[in-house]
Amino acid sequence: MSFRDEFPDDFGGVEPDSLPRIYSTLDRWRFALVAFAVLMTVIAVGVLSNGSENSSSENSNPDVVVDTSSVPLITVPLDRTLELGMKGDDVLRVQQRLKDLRFDPGPIDGEFGQNTVQAMWAFEKLVMSVPRERATGVVTPSTWAIMQSNLIIKPRRIADSPNHVEIYLPEQVMIVFKKDEPVLITHISSGTGVPWCEEVKIDPGEEGNKTDQQIKIGICGEAVTPAGIFYFYNRRTGMRETKLGSLYNPVYFNYNIAVHGAILVPLKPASHGCVRIPMSVARYFPALVAYGDRVYVFDGIKEPEEYGSPIPPFDKPDPNYTTIAAETTLPTIDSTTIPTVTTLPSVTTVGSVTTTTNTSTTTSSTTSSTTP
Repeated sequence: MSFRDEFPDDFGGVEPDSLPRIYSTLDRWRFALVAFAVLMTVIAVGVLSNGSENSSSENSNPDVVVDTSSVPLITVPLDRTLELGMKGDDVLRVQQRLKDLRFDPGPIDGEFGQNTVQAMWAFEKLVMSVPRERATGVVTPSTWAIMQSNLIIKPRRIADSPNHVEIYLPEQVMIVFKKDEPVLITHISSGTGVPWCEEVKIDPGEEGNKTDQQIKIGICGEAVTPAGIFYFYNRRTGMRETKLGSLYNPVYFNYNIAVHGAILVPLKPASHGCVRIPMSVARYFPALVAYGDRVYVFDGIKEPEEYGSPIPPFDKPDPNYTTIAAETTLPTIDSTTIPTVTTLPSVTTVGSVTTTTNTSTTTSSTTSSTTP
């Protein structure tokens, strides 16, 4: 019997008696296969959801979204690395882009100054996730390409106040949000976390000075910026001398701890507990916030809600501090001898000739002069 005789063409090469058996086998497993596919889909969705939640909860930065679908069609390349002291149209474009993203590079003047360096520090740490100690403040062509992306910076919290501030201690960055949109992103320097003892000046009206004159005292404290949830409740104008040092335009949110301007705002934490910001930013920062605005301080360990509103460590008098009285200079007496010459006549008789000669006799008188 030939192959064609065994499997006629009418059945496509399949033996007629076997057809019912093949179809019944498929029917038997069809529902199982469908159920298996549905089960695997549910498992995949669950894994993706959990992964998304975990990555969100572990990230201490706000959500920084790069929307590549809205990247400008025309971008300007950068053919050199920009750094402190450089000038040019390319510097001007970098400054304008930083300003558009709500970083503060200082005047948009095409000169790469210290304000532009500090704005780039904040950009590197927040957007590029550069560790704070490795931020360079320079703009390379690759950095410029990232800056030209459509960056969307979102808050980590939806506050119960119209405006709020988020402070990220690991990154040393602060953001002011108005209706959940960033209006200021700045580099900061917070508390070092170490104990200290110093002589401090305190202006009248500041905590620790109830007099009408500036005083000096010796105190000890711990340079801690506590994580948690707070709100702005007090402010001062101009340069103020306080227990925690010299504060420019301070806005207080946790007892003596304030956001304030400082001359030195390095990459590492350097304050006694306050949040330092550049002087140029501190000139207008108080106008961006109001009493009652929430302040969320993130430490990268736990969420602010887990801390509540802890108070900072209280200072105490320095047990080794002594007030040294001003030195009193006693008058000294210098004796100066001024010679005086008195000429006395002497007479010598020689024969009949009388000769008169002058003999000089030196006497001395003492005068006293007093030096204060």
